[in-house]
Amino acid sequence: MMLDQTHREMAIAEAKKVNALKCVVWDLDNTVWEGVLLESDTLKLRPEVVHIIKTLDERGILNAIASRNEYEPAMVQLKAFGIDEYFIYPQINWNPKSQSIEQIAADLNIGIDTLAFVDDQPFEREEVQFTHPEVLCFDALELDEMLDHPRLMPRFITPESKLRRKMYQSDIQRKQAEENFADNNEAFLTNLDMVFTIKKAGEEDLQRAEELTMRTNQLNTTGYTYSYEELNQLRQSDDHLLFVSSLNDRYGTYGTIGLALVEKEPAFWTVKLLLMSCRVMSRGVGTIMMTHIMNLAKAAGVSLRAHFIPNGRNRLMYITYKFGGFTEIANEDNLVIFENSLQEIQPFPDYVEIHII
Repeated sequence: MMLDQTHREMAIAEAKKVNALKCVVWDLDNTVWEGVLLESDTLKLRPEVVHIIKTLDERGILNAIASRNEYEPAMVQLKAFGIDEYFIYPQINWNPKSQSIEQIAADLNIGIDTLAFVDDQPFEREEVQFTHPEVLCFDALELDEMLDHPRLMPRFITPESKLRRKMYQSDIQRKQAEENFADNNEAFLTNLDMVFTIKKAGEEDLQRAEELTMRTNQLNTTGYTYSYEELNQLRQSDDHLLFVSSLNDRYGTYGTIGLALVEKEPAFWTVKLLLMSCRVMSRGVGTIMMTHIMNLAKAAGVSLRAHFIPNGRNRLMYITYKFGGFTEIANEDNLVIFENSLQEIQPFPDYVEIHII
């Protein structure tokens, strides 16, 4: 029993040291508002909580709900208070809070270790903490220093940060349209009118590029993180190529969603980092950047290598390399090295318009 408790405490401590938080999940009764909805209390919105929610939203940190309540009355009350638009994938039901939090992570397609939970009840916080020790829990009555928590303070607030909630809300519309689309998946993707843009990173792209290396875990080949200063040096280096990519469709923009770093040597180039935002995982655009790099390497008369470091979540990127015709030539100290002769290069998908700047 002592070992289990020690292990749990170590897991909690380790989780709190890593990963910027991407979403804060809020209870409602005596947390977002004072009073209990279903007891017909006179509810009073907590202005300090609203300030925190709006500030997190401006920082690009999402807000969600895990509340034991009836869905319709709770949403009516949130709308009456004028704050319903700030919450993504609200889980308002009678399930355990840990289950609601797990569902939110799945809906957002983010790691559960990037979520925080706010509740006034010790029992609820402990239930979540026991089930998901990676989740950072806050007492709803002790929020004075919440906004100063280092995991809630991104180094940069980019244009994508300020639009992140609206981008997710647009994605909900896309998913609803996909569910109602009668034809096959490729026909749906064609119907989205997607435009994928690739360009060499400029100085104006570097804040978002740094953010992507810090936030992206699943669709990330190596997990390497780079600071603004490092990226600025790399983009100006004759021995490197630094690309960013963006995606738009009929519902709006996804913003800058991809980053690639290539190191150039006389006989071969090496993809040191290739990553893509998880928000575009289902859009069939994951190989476009890789295809572009392969075309450039072939034109330069060199072979192409790529690094891959498994992190427990990014196996899809390993599969992407394998399906792209890469062969594993080395595997040492958790670093997999692939190589591609570039004899066959997968074409760009027909359902996406490609812009290369």
